[in-house]
Amino acid sequence: MTVSMQDVMKQSGVAFGTSGARGLVTAMTDRVCYVYARSFIKYCEQSYKCERTIAIAGDLRPSTERILKALVKAGEDSAWKVVYCGRIPSPAIALYGIDKALPTIMVTGSHIPADRNGIKFNHPQGEISKKDEQGIVSQSVDFDEAIFDASGMLKKAPELPAVEMEAEENYLKRYPAFFGSRALSGLTIGVYQHSAVGRDIVVKVLESLGATVKPFARSETFIPVDTEAIRKEDEDLARDFAHKDFVDAIFSTDGDSDRPLLADDTGMWLRGDVLGILAAQALGIKRIATPVSCNTSLEKSGSFEKICRTRIGSPYVIAGMESLVDAADKGASVAGYEANGGFLLQTDLTREFVDSDGRGGETRATRTLPALPTRDALLPMIAVMVRVREERMCVVDLLKRLPKRFTLSDRLKEFPTEISKAKLAEIREQKLGEKLFGALTAKPSRFKPKDGSAPAQFQGKIVAIDETDGYRMEFDSGDIVHLRPSGNAPEFRCYVETEDKVRSAELLEACMKIMEGWRG
Repeated sequence: MTVSMQDVMKQSGVAFGTSGARGLVTAMTDRVCYVYARSFIKYCEQSYKCERTIAIAGDLRPSTERILKALVKAGEDSAWKVVYCGRIPSPAIALYGIDKALPTIMVTGSHIPADRNGIKFNHPQGEISKKDEQGIVSQSVDFDEAIFDASGMLKKAPELPAVEMEAEENYLKRYPAFFGSRALSGLTIGVYQHSAVGRDIVVKVLESLGATVKPFARSETFIPVDTEAIRKEDEDLARDFAHKDFVDAIFSTDGDSDRPLLADDTGMWLRGDVLGILAAQALGIKRIATPVSCNTSLEKSGSFEKICRTRIGSPYVIAGMESLVDAADKGASVAGYEANGGFLLQTDLTREFVDSDGRGGETRATRTLPALPTRDALLPMIAVMVRVREERMCVVDLLKRLPKRFTLSDRLKEFPTEISKAKLAEIREQKLGEKLFGALTAKPSRFKPKDGSAPAQFQGKIVAIDETDGYRMEFDSGDIVHLRPSGNAPEFRCYVETEDKVRSAELLEACMKIMEGWRG
């Protein structure tokens, strides 16, 4: 029979979000995943010159193995060879595909709960674009419906091929080859492992850079660690570990290990957009693409010659990076980052290093880090810690150099996307921004008079609105409130930014109370 990708998406509810196709595990049947993979393969045959081989990998959530087997079946029925690279980070499978000029698929739901999963696609040159998405969903696929049962599961699922270790091995070599085997010598780094697919790879890479590594909190049950909305239990865990055991920093990642979490020596997790600025500075990046939701210290720092603000999602950041590449200025380094911390390297990066042999001798070496235009958790964390070691300082010292702007975010869970969009339309059309959030953003309102009386009420005025992605309001106080439906899950996100950490926390709490009232 012949089915269209459009019909499968409509019937299943599994659609593309900001980073691949995602949905409930119950909706992501073998049939749905099979048709997605067949459509992707068919699109690659039409649009890219590559051999008939596809590489796949996955994260550690319970449903991943079943979906991987559905992808193997899709490859076999397309008469393509399937290379299984095991359970490795998303950037590792992407890097393998770029090196081999092969399309790749990563089975992962990233940070979302284990009752959901996803499929992330990469063409032979890197992560797919929105244009590629449209090409995939426009496909129709011919297949034998009899291979599935009434619930959409394969009657006879194939076995996974033997693991091809080259993808993991190449990723393990990537950063020691650039930074050197003593780049983190003398530093002690904790690794919060939880259920991240790259938990052991992170340890190996840090050790190969010369660091002393202390892994902790490994979990065999999947934990949905969201690097953009850090759970209180993860804050407490890092703080307690740092208090009990000396470390210079703590590394962690989300489920598929493409988004970083870096904590300082006290166990305080850095915001991903702040980490992005520090990493770009440490690497000497000249041009940056980043979503509109990210911290405005980027502009205020004066560290970058060109900045492109984009919609939220790595495909948009990639498009922004591409717009910053100047053929007439081949030496201009270009990178991007997101509020979740994922760091993307658009251009090769060449740097001169002074290497110590550990015995008082030094040598100079010029090395190049090849581009990897997809989210990577390791590069930003390593870059910052290399700078910490080189300048003999602490992470907090780097933070103190940035302009004082503090971003925080949270989200309403299980909040239907259509209701989120309707609420934003109401705010926009009725111009309710000042009415709803003005008193919250007017600075004097948070200070209580010394006599204990109620504070005077002030109404903050909106001085700028940005609808690049969602509804972002900047008030005359300098405070920012940004509302946006999630592109990956039924969540309504709120981002705030002020010049004071306590104030940001208070503003976010007040905004979330207002949003909770929208549940009806």
